[in-house]
Amino acid sequence: MITKERVVMRSEIDTVKSIKSKFLGNWAVIATGLVLAAAPFFLSDFRLNLLGKFLTFAILALALDLIWGYTGILSLGQGLFFGLGAYGFAMYLKLEASGGILPDFMSWSGLTKLPWFWKPFASAWFAIPMAIIIPMALASILGFLTFRNRIKGVYFSILTQAMTLIFSILFVGQQQYTGGTNGITNLKTIFNLPLAEPSTHRILYYAALIGLAASYLLCHWLVRGRFGRILVAIRDGENRLRFSGYNPVPFKVFVFAVSAGLAALAGALFVPQVGIISPAMLGIVPSIEIAIWVAIGGRGTLIGAVIGTLLVSTAKSGFSESYPDIWSIFMGALFIGAVLLFPEGVVGVYNKLRQRLRARKSVLEVPELVEPSLYETPFTVANLESAVKAGSKRA
Repeated sequence: MITKERVVMRSEIDTVKSIKSKFLGNWAVIATGLVLAAAPFFLSDFRLNLLGKFLTFAILALALDLIWGYTGILSLGQGLFFGLGAYGFAMYLKLEASGGILPDFMSWSGLTKLPWFWKPFASAWFAIPMAIIIPMALASILGFLTFRNRIKGVYFSILTQAMTLIFSILFVGQQQYTGGTNGITNLKTIFNLPLAEPSTHRILYYAALIGLAASYLLCHWLVRGRFGRILVAIRDGENRLRFSGYNPVPFKVFVFAVSAGLAALAGALFVPQVGIISPAMLGIVPSIEIAIWVAIGGRGTLIGAVIGTLLVSTAKSGFSESYPDIWSIFMGALFIGAVLLFPEGVVGVYNKLRQRLRARKSVLEVPELVEPSLYETPFTVANLESAVKAGSKRA
C-alpha cells in the first residue's frame, strides 16, 4: 500500500528536483553574469571597451529575440531604432564636446546657428529619454498601421528593411544636420568625463552591463507571465488566437514598441563606447547581422540571444585581427555551419541534451512510482485471483 508518509516523501523529492532543475536551467545566466562582472579585473582597457560594445549588441539581440523568438515577428529594422537612439544621445554628447559652439560639421555645411530641434538635446534630462521615446513612438505608429492591416511574415520583414534603407539615405543626405556619411564624430566627454580615460571605460562598461541585466529581467518578466503566453500564441497560431476572443494587434504593437525601446537603449549605450555614430549603423547589413546573432544563440530563449551575440562578435573580432584579408570567409563558414548543424541554436542544443538526460533518469525512477504491493508480492495463482476480484469490485 502507498501510505500517506510515502506520498509526502515523494512530494518533497519532486519539489527538490524541481528546484534543482530550475537552478540548472539558469546556470548559463548566472555563469555569464559572474564572468561579465569580473571582466574589468582581467581584461585590458582595449578588450574591456570592446566587450562593452558587445554588451550593447547583446541588448539589441534581446530586443529582436523578444519579437522574433517569442512573437514570430522578424523585424529587419532593428538597426533603425538602434541608430535613432544612438543619434539622440550623440547629439547631447556633441553639444557637450562643442562647449556651446556650433558643431564643426554644421559650420562646414554653411549653417550659422544651431537648428531648433537640436537645442533641447543640450540637456541630458531631455536627450536620454527622447533617445528611447522617439524610436518607441515610431515603432508604435509603424506597428499599428501594419498589424491592423494584418501585414505579417516576409512582407513585414521587407517593410521594416525598406524603412531602414530610407532613413539611412535620409541621414546621409541631411549632412548639415546629421553629419552626412561621416555621422556625428569627435565625441570627447560624457557628463564632463573624458571618454579616453580608462576609468571612464570601466564606468561605461558597467553601465552597459547594468543595461543588459535590466533588459534581460524586463524581457524575462514579460515572457514568463500571461502576456508571454499570448505572444507565443500569436507566434504559433494568430488566427486561432483571434477565434479565442483576443485581438492580437495591441499585443503586437506593444511588444514591437518595447523591442524598439530596447534597441534604442542599446544605441544610446553604444555611442560613448566608440565615440562615433554614422548612418552605416542604420543600414540593412547590421539589421541582418542581429538576426544571425539570435539564430546562432537560439530563438525564444533570451539567454541564447546574449550568448550568440558574444560568441559571434568575439569570433568576428578575432578573425578580423588574425586574418584581415579572408576573415569574412571564416564568418560565412561559421554562420552556414551553425545553421546547418544547430538549427535551434547553442541553447537549443543544450536544452535537448538536458531533456535526454532527464528522460533517462525518469525511466530509471519509474519503479518508485509503482505501488510496492504490485511488484514486491510474489506472483502466484492465488494472488492473481485476488487481484482480479479486487478489480471487479472496483468496477
